Amino acid sequence: MLAEKGRAKTWEPNSPSNVTRAKGFQSVSFPHSDMEEQKENIQDQDENKSPGDSGARDTPHLKPACPPGSSIVDSEPAVPPSHREFSDPVYKEIALANGHINRMNRDELRAKLSELKLDTRGVKDVLKKRLKSYYKKQKLTLSAAEAAKTGMFYDLICVVDFEATCEENNPQDFEHEIIEFPIVLIDTHTLEIVDSFQEYVKPEINPKLSDFCVQLTGITQKMVDEADTFPAVLRRVVSWLQEKELGTKYRYTLLTDGSWDMSKFLNIQCRISGIRYPPFARKWINIRKSYGNFYKVPRTNTKLSSMLEKLGLKYEGRPHCGLDDARNISRIALRMLQDGCQLRDNEHLHEGQLQSVPSSDPPEGAPPPHNPKGRH
Repeated sequence: MLAEKGRAKTWEPNSPSNVTRAKGFQSVSFPHSDMEEQKENIQDQDENKSPGDSGARDTPHLKPACPPGSSIVDSEPAVPPSHREFSDPVYKEIALANGHINRMNRDELRAKLSELKLDTRGVKDVLKKRLKSYYKKQKLTLSAAEAAKTGMFYDLICVVDFEATCEENNPQDFEHEIIEFPIVLIDTHTLEIVDSFQEYVKPEINPKLSDFCVQLTGITQKMVDEADTFPAVLRRVVSWLQEKELGTKYRYTLLTDGSWDMSKFLNIQCRISGIRYPPFARKWINIRKSYGNFYKVPRTNTKLSSMLEKLGLKYEGRPHCGLDDARNISRIALRMLQDGCQLRDNEHLHEGQLQSVPSSDPPEGAPPPHNPKGRH
């Protein structure tokens, strides 16, 4: 069974991307529908009940099934810099450069970025941020203190985007069960996607998928019928992470598109499966918060399609295929790293409740992954 599911090859930093995939895929085409908008509305209603949760994922038009394989964004209070930090003349130079950049129009920004051999895609605010980050890096001295400030917090980031059971009009007490567990691994040093993992999961409470769920995700009844239940899939996820030496040799964390995946899907699934919530998934990067805070955009502009569009990128693959969603989220994360963003954990689960991680907390890598114990 394990051999059929195909464990991924051992990861090497410069090796081409590989993917562990679940068996039983069947190519299916789906019609266009407004059901995705309805799902988003349902998730938005849930968010109104839990202010800490992120909004639902955005819902572009459906494409053929993928192959296996408020208001303003909440800003965390920053630690106020010391007076000495800004007494260095380099900060005056940076301020002058920023003022000049602020007066440039979009064509001038693109011309300067092209001259510097930097990416010229994106809206004006993104281009300004990219150019400012470039000049800031150039101006800052390479002292040990500054190197620590500009260095990466993690060696590797695991981008996770679950798909779960759903109905067209979810009852208030509907319990979502994970039916796809994808991970995309990005290297923060080479700024590349280096590996990926994907398996489908057999739901137990509602084993028969709704027509709405099938059309939305592209996951067929045959796929989940032939899959293992969540505890078995999670064990293989842990083995895959251990093979990559995450938490031992390499510092890592998780990243999601909003709070929904960890605070809802994984939290509910662990309770359903009678296992404890895995410690390695207690903290994560909510890329919507990071994106909004870094590019200074309103909350309404932090949905997946909006983030891609403002960065000059297009969605690749099939929306609501978990693996394709994770790959596109990874592209956003990589672009943010290229633009000088320091991605770090900004949310965590404490006693089952979603909480923000204060920006004053020192960044920590996730602990080495282990199989969670059963609930007592």
